[in-house]
Amino acid sequence: MAKQAHVVVVGAGLGGIRTIERLRAEGHTGPITLVGAEAHPPYDRPPLSKQILKGQWEPERVVLRDDSALAELDVTARLGARAVGLRGTTVELADGESVTGDAVVVATGVVARTLPEQPSGVFTLRTLDDALALRDALETARSLLIVGAGFIGAEVACAAAERGIEVTVLEAGTVPCERALGPRGGGLAARLFTEGGVKLLCGSAFARFVDARTVELADGATLTADVILVSVGAVPDLAWLDGTGLTTRDGLACDASGRVVGTENVWAVGDAAAWWDGDAAGHHRAEHWTTTIDQAAAVACGIAGTEAPTAGPAYVWSDQFGMKVQTVGRTGAADEVVTLHGEGLEGGPVKGTVLGYFTGGVLRGVASFGAPGLFVRYRAHVASGADRAAVLAQAGR
Repeated sequence: MAKQAHVVVVGAGLGGIRTIERLRAEGHTGPITLVGAEAHPPYDRPPLSKQILKGQWEPERVVLRDDSALAELDVTARLGARAVGLRGTTVELADGESVTGDAVVVATGVVARTLPEQPSGVFTLRTLDDALALRDALETARSLLIVGAGFIGAEVACAAAERGIEVTVLEAGTVPCERALGPRGGGLAARLFTEGGVKLLCGSAFARFVDARTVELADGATLTADVILVSVGAVPDLAWLDGTGLTTRDGLACDASGRVVGTENVWAVGDAAAWWDGDAAGHHRAEHWTTTIDQAAAVACGIAGTEAPTAGPAYVWSDQFGMKVQTVGRTGAADEVVTLHGEGLEGGPVKGTVLGYFTGGVLRGVASFGAPGLFVRYRAHVASGADRAAVLAQAGR
């Protein structure tokens, strides 16, 4: 595509901003329009459940590009303007206006999943406004109930417990964070909850809301708290593409370079995008910060006609109960999970434990609990698909 082409980026989060930055870095000189549903300048989301919620940072600390920085990139920003439709490369906006480009990049991310008949007084945590509202509510709360024990739920539980709030976490699965850590790693996460003073109820299915402060479980029991947070994952923000004929089930289907299937000049990056995964022989959507960065670079290079860098394995981190939990690669499911360092799986301290996730005798992922120095040794092994014997030798096992 010509370097003077007009690129419309829909979504003013990490994926959208990094795509724009990379376009300019690759020599793209044409106009760029950024469309964002929120009125806030583009901001980073990981600190929302960490520094923002704890009151350590104020909102300006999470801004990725303010007005002057967007001007430096020569970007026309349409913030507070939600996209409601797409016709070819014309983006239709909620205010009745539209923006037509030569190429469109979809970077709308995800929205928090809610539960049936969820009352308005129940919180979710996805946006900056969500984080600030929850922070305000916790200022006077004595008790907090979190429905869902993923990484976000764990971080909120930790922040609330540090304030002296009585925290209960309800999880339908057998262990917390199972999607990210698998059953065995999730067992270590469960210990972080309970050792951190949080009441963790696994295998307890939510049934309904009695009101904004009380839930009923499948067994008829009820739980009441001053504040309730629903943290049960997210869904791609793609309803605005209904009627386009594009494949949007669990993510906007793209080829391995991020071009949307069935289009010529539409790409997608980030949490809303399901790129083709040759290893899995299917489309795969990953809600990972580093994956979004890699995809933004690849799409920008694709539009600019330059060579895209090689992406590394997905990296995720979470600050929980005084330690950093880190994963790289695929850690949700494996043939075998092996302790590389530490004694957490044997009942020893969780901190310092590093787990290797092997499939077919090849290292596919690593999870670390409060051991960043050890963790970093294995990122290259995951990227190269090291065999079991070499990894265990590295670990001294």
